Amino acid sequence: MSNKYDLLKLENQLCFPLYACSKEVVRRYKPFLDEIDLTYTQYIVMLVMWEKSKITVKELGECLYLDSGTLTPVLKKLEAKGYVSRSRSKEDERNLDVTLTSQGKQLREEAVDIPSKVGSCIDLSPEEALKLYELLYKVLK
Repeated sequence: MSNKYDLLKLENQLCFPLYACSKEVVRRYKPFLDEIDLTYTQYIVMLVMWEKSKITVKELGECLYLDSGTLTPVLKKLEAKGYVSRSRSKEDERNLDVTLTSQGKQLREEAVDIPSKVGSCIDLSPEEALKLYELLYKVLK
């Protein structure tokens, strides 16, 4: 017979395996990201930059589910490394544009194998990985 406190057991929480898996996946990325001197957060910013080339900080935050307070220090570091540049939008000075630099484009070549390297460290079939991807994005929507 269950009692009213069963809902408070760690094993009954959906949030915990999501949290633990997130930490574990980031941990598995780390050795590969260390090779190109990026943190995981810097890496996901670069993923968007390689796709978009130019984006506002606000749009970048929406893509990554991050606020500007989290993004600002990450973007400053990426700018210091020469991968992106930041400038006020000419159309609307309230917006800050982030632009991929040629050095940032070159970094893409160094990073191209990272997804497959990490994928080989995670024991999921392609079908399982796709299902997990779909379920996780369903939670995010």
